[in-house]
Amino acid sequence: MLKTFIEIAEVRGREILDSQGNPTVEVQVIVSDEDGNHYTAMAAVPTNEITSEHEAQMLRDGGDRYLGLGVEKAVSNINDIIADEICGMNALDQIAIDKAMLALDGTPNKARLGANAILGVSLAVAKAAATALKLPLYQYLGGISAKVLPVPMIGILNGGKHVGNNLNLAEIMILPVGATSFGEALQWGTEVYHHLKKLILDKGLPALVCDNGGFAPDVATPDEAIELVLQAITNAGYEPGEEICLAINAAQANKDAYRTSKEMVDMYEALVKKFPSIISIEDGLSEDDWDGWKLLTKRLGKRIKIVGANLFATNPERLKRGIKTAAANTISIKISQIGTLTEAFDIISLANRNNITTIISHSSGETEDTTIADICVAVSASFIKTGAPARSDNVAKYNQLIRIEEELEDAAQYYEVHANI
Repeated sequence: MLKTFIEIAEVRGREILDSQGNPTVEVQVIVSDEDGNHYTAMAAVPTNEITSEHEAQMLRDGGDRYLGLGVEKAVSNINDIIADEICGMNALDQIAIDKAMLALDGTPNKARLGANAILGVSLAVAKAAATALKLPLYQYLGGISAKVLPVPMIGILNGGKHVGNNLNLAEIMILPVGATSFGEALQWGTEVYHHLKKLILDKGLPALVCDNGGFAPDVATPDEAIELVLQAITNAGYEPGEEICLAINAAQANKDAYRTSKEMVDMYEALVKKFPSIISIEDGLSEDDWDGWKLLTKRLGKRIKIVGANLFATNPERLKRGIKTAAANTISIKISQIGTLTEAFDIISLANRNNITTIISHSSGETEDTTIADICVAVSASFIKTGAPARSDNVAKYNQLIRIEEELEDAAQYYEVHANI
């Protein structure tokens, strides 16, 4: 018999640690169906080390405990305020539940209850509903169209001030675009990752890794770093630009205040010309340089993905402005920046309707929660960005996509990048 009402029976928040050793929120939701059966699901909230005024606000405790980063206030808001509001509601009505929490918060950026409190409950409710219906989360959220596996954007080399080397780029990623399945893509990317480690050691450099598992050798220039990654691809037996392409997160490059926007765009254009394997540049300019972004997209947008991460901050109003001004052709979606599952799906739908490519991205402070992997398949996202094939918080998402691909069997489709650039 089709279940039409699944009651939210209990909501419980707790404080746990994220991948950077900082507190975050975990939420446990128990639901019951009309036959009295109970089902439990949990969701952990990813966090961002650097936040923008344009995104939903995480609630931190302040004070000395955990250097001010505790989340006991957010947990208390879950247990004492949100639980009273949504217990008894139908877990199948995700939109109504998310709207109820937004109304309860009453602020434009979720500052009262905390985006971490609201998002944790939103995700846990969806997972509990899927469990009660005995459906995998991706199918519950995406229905019959949930069958496309994303191309992994595997971050294998990192730089910038948060890493401590001299590379003026935040990240170089590899995209196994020539693979025929997600499992094969992950295999290729992992092999390149290990070949890069060997190259770094052969150069007499320490194979140190940063928070997301990528290597952080002390290379001096973007050219040197890119050539190192290209050599690792070749050594692994793959063809750069055909089987494996490159993506750059340039977030550190735009800190050079002495450069104008035009000079930055000129630099990126020269870099793409020199290294045609590059098919994506993320955060090439500062987040409020709208004119610069428009110029960057005009010059390179027909050849590569121009990705707005900090530019858009998963904020629908900023995406609307970006669409109107042709500021980028791709958006990086972080659920931690938007605060509810409903709002995340709404902004993805907005992007799709306007031919904006979607990347589902991890956050700097991650957990073993694999929800973003299911979201990727549910919304047919083109790419997933979730770090190196190392560290359990990254690998958990990759492993979940392997399971989903196996479960889909012949229905599974691996996203074709070359057909959609």
